[in-house]
Amino acid sequence: MNLPSFLSALPRLDEKAMQKARNRQAQLTKPAGSLGRLESIAIQVAGITGEAIPSLGKKRVILCAADHGVSEEGVSAFPPAVTPLMVANFLKGGAAINALAKQAGAEVQVVDVGLAVDLPKNRQLIAAKVAKGTRNFKQGPAMTPAECQKALDWGLKLASQARKDKVKWVVLGEMGIANTTSAAALMASLLPCAVEDVTGFGTGIDRTQWMNKCRVIQSSLKLHSLKPERPLEALQRVGGLEIAALTGVVLGCVKNRIPVIVDGFITSSAFLVAYRLNPRVKDFAFFSHRSEEPGHTKFYEMLGVEPLLNLQMRLGEGTGGALALNILEAALRVHAQMATFEGAKVPKKLEKGKTSSFASPKRR
Repeated sequence: MNLPSFLSALPRLDEKAMQKARNRQAQLTKPAGSLGRLESIAIQVAGITGEAIPSLGKKRVILCAADHGVSEEGVSAFPPAVTPLMVANFLKGGAAINALAKQAGAEVQVVDVGLAVDLPKNRQLIAAKVAKGTRNFKQGPAMTPAECQKALDWGLKLASQARKDKVKWVVLGEMGIANTTSAAALMASLLPCAVEDVTGFGTGIDRTQWMNKCRVIQSSLKLHSLKPERPLEALQRVGGLEIAALTGVVLGCVKNRIPVIVDGFITSSAFLVAYRLNPRVKDFAFFSHRSEEPGHTKFYEMLGVEPLLNLQMRLGEGTGGALALNILEAALRVHAQMATFEGAKVPKKLEKGKTSSFASPKRR
């Protein structure tokens, strides 16, 4: 793949579809602007899909899993063996993401991009293993350039398959012990930002472990000399295989005009890589919630966006994205299913020169 050509060919929002959506919003039986962000969501989805009244349909959580060599530095409260155990739990339907996805009417697609062990064959598990985990990026690059590219390509394939399957929403999900360390390293280098400002307590480490985590990241950034203008190099050197795959999912969803829902801190680091490659991806994304990881706030400040939810969550897996699906689908339902003034025979004006409360943009 010629990446520069691919990036320059990414689409823009469909302005004609957005204008038609705005016109429809102006005709719905409600005061103008009274549904707040639900209105802007519907208009943005119209721009993404090219449909003035975006259709409802299949929702998919793409959950990529991989192990991290940096875990040997004691940066997580859990050992790497937990990663395949959680993947097995996803496949059995016993994790939080399974429950929340079911509530939102979404399917969960589990992808092994880089587990350190081989799981038994399972029809529900997509075998996309690039390597058996990354290397310890405190000692050297986490991935070879070829491994990073292969993981990225897998993400593009997953997005293309979603398009073929007529998926209307993609939620980014992830699993990988120590991946908050990779995410913090990417955030620190690509925002850019001080390591202490983007590094959190992950799965529940104590302050001593947190200080060690900061030292590991700081030492790694010094070793690799990363720059915001070289996002792929940062991804290859301190990222994770699942983060690389999710970066590809973001780019692939934009190419295929599929709205993508960014979950928490780790998926946001994948989005940040894609954003540094082409800022246009921001127009095709929705940001589900504000994680308790401190770097997430720094991420939103840099992008100048406000997430939909703030529920003090820090689980990952795509859980915040699954919750946000309910709001996003609600926005499309009211946009498509509300009556217009003409259709409901509700007068938009009381008399000449005087606007009714339904048409007034003022709040009551």
